[in-house]
Amino acid sequence: MRYLKLVALFAVLCFSVAQVQAQEPEAETPSAATHASTAASTQQKETGKEKKPEEQPEKPPVITHHEIRVHGTALKYTATAGLLPIQNADGETEAHMFFVAYTLDNPPARRPLTFCFNGGPGSSSVWLHLGAIGPKRVRLQTDGKMPRPPFQLEDNQYTWLDQTDLVFIDPVGTGYSRAVKKELARKFWSIQGDIESVGDFIRLYLTRYERWDSPLFLAGESYGTTRAAGLSNYLLEHGIALNGIVLISTALNFQALEFAKGNELPYVLYLPSYAATAWYHKKLAPELQANLEKTLAEVKQWASTDYLQALNKGDRISPEERASVIDHLARYTGISKDYIKLTNLRIKASDFEKELLRSENRTVGRLDSRFTGIDASGVTATPDYDPLVTEERPPFTSTFNNYVRADLGYKSDERYYILGGMVKQWNWGSAARGFPDVAPDLRSAMVKNRYLKIFVASGYFDLGTPFYATHYVLDHLGLDPTLRGNITTREFDSGHMIYINDESLARLRPDVTAFIQNALK
Repeated sequence: MRYLKLVALFAVLCFSVAQVQAQEPEAETPSAATHASTAASTQQKETGKEKKPEEQPEKPPVITHHEIRVHGTALKYTATAGLLPIQNADGETEAHMFFVAYTLDNPPARRPLTFCFNGGPGSSSVWLHLGAIGPKRVRLQTDGKMPRPPFQLEDNQYTWLDQTDLVFIDPVGTGYSRAVKKELARKFWSIQGDIESVGDFIRLYLTRYERWDSPLFLAGESYGTTRAAGLSNYLLEHGIALNGIVLISTALNFQALEFAKGNELPYVLYLPSYAATAWYHKKLAPELQANLEKTLAEVKQWASTDYLQALNKGDRISPEERASVIDHLARYTGISKDYIKLTNLRIKASDFEKELLRSENRTVGRLDSRFTGIDASGVTATPDYDPLVTEERPPFTSTFNNYVRADLGYKSDERYYILGGMVKQWNWGSAARGFPDVAPDLRSAMVKNRYLKIFVASGYFDLGTPFYATHYVLDHLGLDPTLRGNITTREFDSGHMIYINDESLARLRPDVTAFIQNALK
């Protein structure tokens, strides 16, 4: 899977559960009616008029009632956990998609509704659900590291529930969501198939829960931002206009993210994140360590001018220019000049993750470069694992599996696929002709719906979806000047999961609150 194969993250989400099999009826003595039914069935087979077996009745959702106090204010809400069918054009159910919805009791008129999901592709919505947005939150250490097990949930003082109702969605193959037949699963494991199925879920939810007149928002993280951008135009073309979209750790145009031969762009766009990482681990010169914001401004300026021009020259670069680039890269990354020479001035993220702390026998994380790992060998080229994933997966897995049963009352023996799970062989579509790119979909939605507002949150220490790459793509949407003000961006002292440390989460909530209120004006 491409660059987001391990992302969770995150996402911004919900889940889907396989149905519990009905009990077998007790055996009865065959009656005349039974023999008649059997004979009729035999006759149908012989005449070629056999009826299709009826679908199993839907399992009703589980509804529970709760209350939390957020900054001294009581929030009474209803939680709904269950499955919605995803049907084809002939009305045949091809999959079931799991969700958890939180709706405020006695809400004001026209209360906003936000659909939330994470990324991967192949990640459930658990990360945004229990990490940032929902009424409950995984209790981590203040810096986001894994606490000592067993793990616990706590009331989330930073939930968005006081501003909007929430629906967390698990795409097919994640969480409890399943295709009814294995051979149908691949239909949903593509950029377009994923957008269409989640779009159909949203339509059905609006219908069944009578929310067509609600202001509508999307919140996605990582590949979830890819999904959200695609959905923005897809939903609009199907008559569903959005008020706003929250994009966390954004991936819209993969050309800005993939280190492919002949693609010089990522080397430029990753460099500020390398500098932020080297700053965090105190690998920069004293004058660069003094002020991160000032350092990043200097790095961005050099990267987008001298460095980009040097890379574009290829083999025509002069020895003097080459030496200057090596000096600057060593200064901004904390990597030795000798190593940079061996990279031909092009440092891939995986190389940087292994090399920065090699002398200390440590690696830095891809999704959060503040986290460090210990490889089996210090001389291999790339890290053995991503320490962020290994730190966060156990507490989120444990707490969700307990929460969905004990608090939400949803019982199932099926495995809840947190990350990876059933999703295999993702079809990247346009990747066969270049790079996956949903930025045009987002632009199209913004042009057609001038009220659509976008909030974009990025982490300085994210080497999966670096913040400068996000800015580059947004700056190249080709928007009319009258629409550029509809996009708000924020950077955080965090990684891919910007919400795992308390300080960043505390900053995120008021930013989102202001964004939602502004989008409703």
